[in-house]
Amino acid sequence: MKKVYQLLGFILLMMLISACTLGATSEKKTEEDSVEANEQKGSGEYIVGITYTTPETGSTHMGMEKFKELAEEKTNGEVVVELYPSGQLYASEREAIEAVQAGNIEMTVAASAPVAGFDKRFLALDLPFIFPDHDTAYEALDGELGQTLLDGLPEIGLVGLAYGETGMRQLSNSKRPIESPEDLAGLKIRTMENEVHIDTFNEYGSNASPFAFGELYSALQQNIYDGMENPINLVDQMKFYEVQDYLTISNHAYTATVGFMNADFFNSLPEDLQEKLKEAALEAMDYQREIARQQDEDGLEVIKEHMEINELTDEQKQQFIDSAAPIFEKYEDDIGTELMELARSYSK
Repeated sequence: MKKVYQLLGFILLMMLISACTLGATSEKKTEEDSVEANEQKGSGEYIVGITYTTPETGSTHMGMEKFKELAEEKTNGEVVVELYPSGQLYASEREAIEAVQAGNIEMTVAASAPVAGFDKRFLALDLPFIFPDHDTAYEALDGELGQTLLDGLPEIGLVGLAYGETGMRQLSNSKRPIESPEDLAGLKIRTMENEVHIDTFNEYGSNASPFAFGELYSALQQNIYDGMENPINLVDQMKFYEVQDYLTISNHAYTATVGFMNADFFNSLPEDLQEKLKEAALEAMDYQREIARQQDEDGLEVIKEHMEINELTDEQKQQFIDSAAPIFEKYEDDIGTELMELARSYSK
């Protein structure tokens, strides 16, 4: 019996060892499967929330959808992008920029004009008639002028990734066709939160002031403002043609958008992820520009059915350029002489 008990004990011991070995093997296999899954899907370690005021039908949203796709793909899922369009978090671009500065959200895409409220050098992009066409604007923004401006953003807690566009800005109002600066006299004009825009329209004799984009339709509907200035694609998407009667193709200014992140957040990322996000932003913003220009073309066809449209002749446009001449002198100190000259070189 003693030998039987010894044999049974030996068998039980072997079974226990076998079970432990299988358990360890199974646990190791589970860990290996988990590592492989993380390698395939990414860990989602970094969340990038992006806020912007424009609607889901707009080119900025489509550009950010492309950015989300590219960023998550290029980082193998280590970065997960969350989109917040239509001003659902912040009604104005200024509020969105302040939120990014404070680290309340990681990223925003805002028109360059409100950025000037935080870095006055960006006023160079808002000088009247500084870019005669889209291609000239791209040359400036993707070259020395644009990079010089982005280089200064870390000083205010931001890191610029790439330029997109809102587009060439046009005039609209509910009173009369605009063919000369005198036609703007006395009109209440909504502008972006930008000193150059406000002063330029006041120079034309209008009563200009900023107002939150997300609430602009109601302000025009209630006659708080007689008119505004925006690219055609936004006039169409926001249905401003329902509350405005006249559109003037003036191309009086070009507005870029700037995609930027909170500097502390961006700098906390591994360098390889920083580069991949920059690459994704550049590709996405190029894609966004194409959509914006197509939306201008398509939007104009829609607007023609609702508004009276006139286009400034070269002679009429020169009247506006001449009337706005004092703006350049007024803002030279804020922008800097060298940067001002660089910006003005693109208008020739």
